[in-house]
Amino acid sequence: MIAIVDYRAGNLTSVKLALDELGRDAIITSNPDDIAKAERIVFPGVGAAGAAMRHLTEMGLAEPLRQAIAAGTPFLGICLGMQILFERSAEDGGVECLGLLPGSVERFRPRDPRDKVPHMGWNLVRFARAHPVFAGLPPEGYFYFVHSYYVVPTRPEHALGRTDYAGVEFCSVAGAGSVIATQFHVEKSGPLGLRLLDAFTRWDGRGAEASPC
Repeated sequence: MIAIVDYRAGNLTSVKLALDELGRDAIITSNPDDIAKAERIVFPGVGAAGAAMRHLTEMGLAEPLRQAIAAGTPFLGICLGMQILFERSAEDGGVECLGLLPGSVERFRPRDPRDKVPHMGWNLVRFARAHPVFAGLPPEGYFYFVHSYYVVPTRPEHALGRTDYAGVEFCSVAGAGSVIATQFHVEKSGPLGLRLLDAFTRWDGRGAEASPC
């Protein structure tokens, strides 16, 4: 069973529909016991880091997520669900996040007025490192983004994909151990996004070179 974590961060239904299309058994849940028993975890999100972290704490979800990752459960973070895996976000005046991957989250500050924030729409992702979830995908492709902040991993080996926007080459895919996370929305990224999501549902959490904190 795949647990889609409900921490009031939005975008859960579209992820569930994508997994349904792939024929995968998935539930939307905020129950820590479901997370502990899940074969795989999807951690999506649309919203702000401050509210998301507050809800995770209030709902008692932070520790079960840490325990699942420590146990090697395959784990996919999407958009905000990628950002709050890191140590700290600049959003909302500065927010302490889960700290499951070392690094920070910064805001786009474009110099060119043509570069709008949020970064919204299709953009090119270049896969920088091999990973089982990329198997069968081309070395680069277009995926759908909606975000104003981007992650800056402390360890270069955790950056698995790169994208350019607003004068920044930012990390658009990160991963370590049984964790992989995308800044783009796999569930809204057409056939390539579904192929990546399908590969995640088949991944056993092993075969990645780097490890988390």
